Amino acid sequence: MDNSNQQEPENDILEFGTSMDKGIQIISIIGEIEGHESLSQNSKATKYEHLLPLLARSEQDENVRGILFLMNTVGGDVSCGLALAEMIASLSKPTVSLIIGDSHSIGVPLAVATDYSFIVPSATMIIHPVRMNGQVLGTPQTYSQFQQIQDRILDFIAAHSEAEKSQLEDLMMNTSMLSKDLGTVLVGKDAVVQGLIREVGGIDRAFAKLHLLIGNEA
Repeated sequence: MDNSNQQEPENDILEFGTSMDKGIQIISIIGEIEGHESLSQNSKATKYEHLLPLLARSEQDENVRGILFLMNTVGGDVSCGLALAEMIASLSKPTVSLIIGDSHSIGVPLAVATDYSFIVPSATMIIHPVRMNGQVLGTPQTYSQFQQIQDRILDFIAAHSEAEKSQLEDLMMNTSMLSKDLGTVLVGKDAVVQGLIREVGGIDRAFAKLHLLIGNEA
């Protein structure tokens, strides 16, 4: 069968990210951010070692003019999540994030790393102190390490949103909301009021904003 007359799509489907018409690429960040340790096969996960080369390729691909990140994550590996956030923030292509479910913990810097951000009305963000698994030594050095990690996260969020670091620390250390933990749950417009997310909106608003940033005709 002769397929020579069939036209190739304008953009190919890239691994772990789909390119669409008019140069928009969609990347999903879902489940848990898998980092230096592998999760159970039963866990939904975003593997950072897959996402890093995809972001690097998107930066160099002339067909990719803008990227839409769909967010629904419960958080995960802090080191790797922050590395992904720094990669997203340093992309030269226009970027928009849309929280469609949750963006918890290290998902917060990932959501604010883009040029513009949206959250649907029912979605949530959770800001809480850094946790560490396994045996932990109760020493001043351990406290200093925890504080340094938290400062790195809060400094990044403050630099890429309209929230102040002191305000974020208050949200992180809130004792009145979570029954078994410190922290704050922000639902939909609460995240906008706190200055973390720019607007409440869905996929239509996110696409419209990305087209505007790219300069595509409506």
